[in-house]
Amino acid sequence: MRIQESIAFVTGANRGLGEHFARELVAAGAAKVYAGARDPGKVTVPGVVPVAVDITDPESVRAAAELAQDVTLLVNNAGSTTRADVLTAGLDSFRTEFETHVLGTLAMCRAFAPALGRNGGGAIVNVLSVLSWLSVTASAGYAAAKAAEWSVTNSLRLALAEQGTQVTALHVSYMATDMAASVAGPKADPVAVARAALDGVEAGLYEVLADEASRQAQAALSEGPGALFPQLDGRPGLI
Repeated sequence: MRIQESIAFVTGANRGLGEHFARELVAAGAAKVYAGARDPGKVTVPGVVPVAVDITDPESVRAAAELAQDVTLLVNNAGSTTRADVLTAGLDSFRTEFETHVLGTLAMCRAFAPALGRNGGGAIVNVLSVLSWLSVTASAGYAAAKAAEWSVTNSLRLALAEQGTQVTALHVSYMATDMAASVAGPKADPVAVARAALDGVEAGLYEVLADEASRQAQAALSEGPGALFPQLDGRPGLI
C-alpha cells in the first residue's frame, strides 16, 4: 500500500519510536495521522490527531476504533518493559508484558480489522523486537511476550489475508530512545527504523529487519540454540 494519502493510527505516539512513526507519516504525506497515547495531552507532533487509548483496556480500544473508522494503516507500537528477570521477577511482571504486547496488540488488531477491510484492506505494522527470537535473562518477560506477539502476528497475517490486509512485523534491537537509555552498546536511530518500516509496508514485506542484530538472529533461527546463543559456548552473544 502507499503511505502517501493513507490514514494511519499509531499507538504509543507520545514518545520514542511511536512519536517518530507519527512524524514520518506526516512527512510522507499521510492524509491523516491519529496519534494514540494513554495521555493524548503528551502528544507533541504537529499535524496529528491526538487520541486517548490504553491498549490494555478493552473499552478504550473499542472507543478508539469507533472514532477512527477511516483508518487504512494501523501501527501497533505501544509497549512496556518491566525488566522481568527469568528467575527472580514476580509473575505479575510477566503478566504485564503479556497483557500489553500480546493481548493489547491482538485487541487493537481485532478492533480495527473491520474498518481496514471496509477501507480496502490496508495494512498493520506490529512493532516486535530482535527478542522475538532471542532472549536475555534480565528481560525474559519482555522477550517471552515478544515471541508470543510474533506468533500472533503470523496468525493475524493468515487470518486477514482474505480481506486484503497486509501485516508487517518490525524487528529491531536497542534504539536510541528513553526506553533503552540505560543500555550500553550500539543503538539504532529510531527515525531510520520508522522509515524502514514504512518503506517495508510500501514494498509489501512480511517482515522488516531494521538492524544487523535482527538480521543475524533471523539467520541463526534454523541453526539451533548454539547459533542463537553463542554465549552458551563462551562466545559473545548476538546482542
